[in-house]
Order: sequence, then C-alpha cells, then structure tokens
Amino acid sequence: MSEVNWVTGLNAVLELLKQNPKSARRVLLKRDREDNRLNAVRSLANAFEIKVVELDAKALHQACSEAYQGVALELVAMEQSSTQPAWEEFLAGLENRDAPPLLLVLDGVTDPQNLGACLRSADAAGVDAVIIPRDRAARLNATVRRVASGAAETVNLFSVSNLSRALMQLKERGVWLAGTDDNAMSSLYEQDLRGAIALVMGSEGRGLRRLTKEKCDFLIGIPMAGAISSLNVSVATGVVLFEAVRQRRIE
Repeated sequence: MSEVNWVTGLNAVLELLKQNPKSARRVLLKRDREDNRLNAVRSLANAFEIKVVELDAKALHQACSEAYQGVALELVAMEQSSTQPAWEEFLAGLENRDAPPLLLVLDGVTDPQNLGACLRSADAAGVDAVIIPRDRAARLNATVRRVASGAAETVNLFSVSNLSRALMQLKERGVWLAGTDDNAMSSLYEQDLRGAIALVMGSEGRGLRRLTKEKCDFLIGIPMAGAISSLNVSVATGVVLFEAVRQRRIE
C-alpha cells in the first residue's frame, strides 16, 4: 500500500492549488470554521473540480493527524523517486541565463522544519534552485511544506543521488561553490558573491562533510559577536542568501 502524502497549512495548500492543482487528490477542511483563506481553499478546489470533504475536528485529526489550520490536502501520488532528467535539463540551461544564477546547496539537512525554513528563505531571495542529497537528508513532506509556507511549490528543488558529482557538474558550468564554515578565514561580508555562485550550507551540528568541503572553491564564515559560536542552519542560510542579494542589487 502506497504512503499517503499530505500538504497541510493554509499558505502551503493555497500555493499548491495555485501552482499545481493537478497534483491534488482531495482537500479536507474543518467544518464550520469561518476563515477567508479557508474559503479561498474551498473556492479554488471547487474551481479545479477537486473533491472537498468537510469534517469535524476529531474526524479531521483521525484522517490526517498533521492537519494544520483546519486544512489538509492529499496529493495524487508520492513524489517521483528520481529528478535526474529535470536536473540534467536545469544544468543544460545554466550557461544561457541572462543573469548569473544564485543556487543553494544543503548538505544533509535532516530536520524537516529547517529544510522548510530554508526553502522559504530561498524563495524570498529569488534563488534559482535548491539542491539536496537524496540520502541522509530531510524529504519533502507535510512538515517541510507547512513550514515553507508555499515556497515548496515555487522553488526549484532537486534531490540528487550523488551530491559530490552534482557539485562538480555545477563547477564545470562556471558556478563557483562557496561553502560555509565556522572556522573559515574569510568573512561572508568580505567575499564577492555577485557571480554565478552556489552557497553550500552544512547540516545541523556537523556542518559540511569532508568531501563537500573539498569541492568548494572557497569557505566563508558569518562573524559572531556573542557567546554562541554558530547559528541554526536555516537562520544562517537566510543571512548568507541575503548578503548575496544585497551585493547583487548594489551592482
């Protein structure tokens, strides 16, 4: 029996219905809840002829224990196990872009909430793609989608079977790899981040793996003024991304 994949939370469900309604099997709503966004979910689902089931709070929780803000959307099927064709197509188009690409690589981020927050920051910063390893990393699930608040539907997310090879493929196409490291000699604010670049963030606690770090063209650190020596990976991702955005806007 295949696993049921849910999208929960008003923002995440609304964005999925706007971006990819064909992926929705049905929508579960909390009965008798008056909310403009809940009404918008109902209207969109009806417009796309997606089944809407209205349940009381207990029945909604029984149907989907992760239901959030009175809504849960069941996807038609699990995600494809491989994004390789899409990844190859993305790589082929990298060198023909009008502006240098800004990419985000997450090396083994295992906490779904951190992945969701990183996707939200990536969307806000206008990142062209987020790349994650397929193994030993968080998957795109209901928690990720909820925390991403719709960004999971708008950001190009590639799950690659071999992250080291993917990094080399980026380098072969003129993308510089900037790894983040607490012990880096160069500060984030001293490094030029205006060209074609992939910002590589390490996992919670461990940071970048050795092979990933060796692939990076240079390492950068975030200056810390307090007693704490490091930031949560999702917070650090936001800091690094928006420094790159700041530099690009000045140019």
